[in-house]
Parts: sequence; structure tokens; C-alpha cells
Amino acid sequence: MKKIIIGILFLVSLSAAQDSGSNFTLKSNDLRGQLSINQVFNGFGCKGKNISPELAWSGEPKETKSFAITMYDPDAPTGSGWWHWIVYDIPKNIHSLKSNASALHLLPSGTHEGITDYKTRGFGGACPPKGNNPHQYIITVYALDVAKLPGSKDANPALLGYLINAHTIAKSSLISYYGR
Repeated sequence: MKKIIIGILFLVSLSAAQDSGSNFTLKSNDLRGQLSINQVFNGFGCKGKNISPELAWSGEPKETKSFAITMYDPDAPTGSGWWHWIVYDIPKNIHSLKSNASALHLLPSGTHEGITDYKTRGFGGACPPKGNNPHQYIITVYALDVAKLPGSKDANPALLGYLINAHTIAKSSLISYYGR
């Protein structure tokens, strides 16, 4: 009898893990271990193409109501990191973004881009200080429990990060590096 109960508990926990987004996966044909010149900022002394990466995700929990995407550099010498890209209110039926979707205005209808630490909306590529060790750039897709983030229209990057994290039910990340 104990073996049957343990087996049932195992199946229930396995099912709960699958439903909680344990298979939530983010992929990109544009990103590798090192960022390319395509994802480097054009400004602040950097001479990149500032192209947002192609992204695709799958395996989100069934209770997902929208998605958000961020690109964050925790190694920036600011004391609080650097927000390079914040995209939110991505409809739940969308599972990819095309390369350069930010600059070419190819984001899905109803999707918003938050203000970054560059003080602009849209993708702002990597641009670490010269001579620093390579920085890590964490690109994360979040499955959210709300269709629209509340009170987010003119929020600063830290507040948007807080709102996204407060409504996250699953997330998946890719990490690339860049130094100059």
C-alpha cells in the first residue's frame, strides 16, 4: 500500500512540475556564448548594429496570460546592473520575436517596450566599459499571470522588473557574454 501511495505522490508531483513550467524553454538562432556585433549598442563609445535578437519560447504553464522579455547586465558597474531591453504585455498566443523586431516595429499588437537604462524605449545592446571583464547579458522570457502589467506605462526599469517578477509563474533564460 505504501508503494502505491508513494507512486501516486510521485506522479502528482511530476504532473505539477510539468504544469508549473518546468519545460519552459527559450531559444535563439541569433545568440551564442558571445554576443555578436549585431547585439552591440551604437553609442556610448560602442559601434554595434543594435539589433534585438530573434527569440522563440515554448512549454509555458497553461495558466499563462502574457509574456515579458528582459535583457539585463548584472555586471554593469552601477551597483544595480543595467536594463537593456524590457518587453511586456506580449499576448499569450505569441511564442517568438523576429530579429530586429524592436527597431522595425515588428512587435505583436498590444505589446509594449519599457524605458531602459539608456533612457529610451526599445532594444539597447551591450556596451560594457572598455577594459572590464566580459559582462554577462541575461535574456529572460517570463510567463505571467496577468494579461497586462498594472501601472507600467511610464515605469522605470527597476519598477518594471519588480512588476514582472511579482507576476511571474515561470521563466527561462539565455546568457551571452560581451567585452571590449
